[in-house]
Amino acid sequence: MFTYAAKRVLMTMPIMIGVSLVCFALVHLAPGDPLISVLPPDASQAIKDQLMVLYGFDRPYYEQFLRWLVRAVQGDLGTSIRTGRPVAAEIFKAVGNTLMIATLATFIGFVLGTFFGFVAGYFRGSWLDKLASAAAVFGVSVPHYWLGMILVIVFAVQLGWLPPTGAGPGGSEDWRWNWVHVQHLILPAVTMSVIPMGIIARTVRALVAEILSQEFIAGLRAKGLPELGVFRHVVKNVAPTSLAVMGIQLGYLLGGSILIETVFAWPGTGLLLNDAIFQRDLPLLQGTILVLALFFVALNLVVDVFQSALDPRIQRA
Repeated sequence: MFTYAAKRVLMTMPIMIGVSLVCFALVHLAPGDPLISVLPPDASQAIKDQLMVLYGFDRPYYEQFLRWLVRAVQGDLGTSIRTGRPVAAEIFKAVGNTLMIATLATFIGFVLGTFFGFVAGYFRGSWLDKLASAAAVFGVSVPHYWLGMILVIVFAVQLGWLPPTGAGPGGSEDWRWNWVHVQHLILPAVTMSVIPMGIIARTVRALVAEILSQEFIAGLRAKGLPELGVFRHVVKNVAPTSLAVMGIQLGYLLGGSILIETVFAWPGTGLLLNDAIFQRDLPLLQGTILVLALFFVALNLVVDVFQSALDPRIQRA
């Protein structure tokens, strides 16, 4: 097990270096002046040149990349052009908010998706299968930003049950573990959960249907094993793949929450990316994309190792 995990870690290193290179290149290939958000319209060329030197934009791209990579390894992601604050500090707070909402959304999606998947797999061809499959198709098909706006209209505007935006009362970004703040978490988490719910439901349904059609299940039933015991064997065979899918969906939600966080004004990495893009804040944009990409790579590594612990056949392969 340790040897397998060490190999996976070593294989991840070049991936992280490649991710950092792609992140740097894509941001710099985008059109626009990186200093436009801090320079006044009548700024002189001398002031612009000073700022270019200050932020290192006057250097060749390869030198900018190497300097940025060395500082990033040391935990220094630069200084935000927009706010003048360290990028790492801004990302740290935003990542915590996004991780909180993405974890809750993944948990909701995993619970509902597993339930719908098992129902559809056990009752193939029945109306329960069609109903659960329809819920899964709805989850992967509906635009989640549109669903978020519908939920705000229904539960926040018309019914008044839940707050529409922000992480706290009055649009506050300071999170507290109490019911007043938890209410702000419900609508965005439910909105984000529909996609993982649909994907996990379809995956579990296919796995359950395949396992139930195998010969060892017929053999277990022929030996008189109770249906609960058969169900346990099905769960053991479904668990590695479903947990791997859940981990991947968590990674997708960490990096793909920009529309949801914009709709709900949730102070996470998605909203941070949105502001950095529109204000052309290159250090903040690079740092946020890099952190999210490395989160995704690390999460895949953890899921891979955890899946191999549940299913030793992966290590032998």
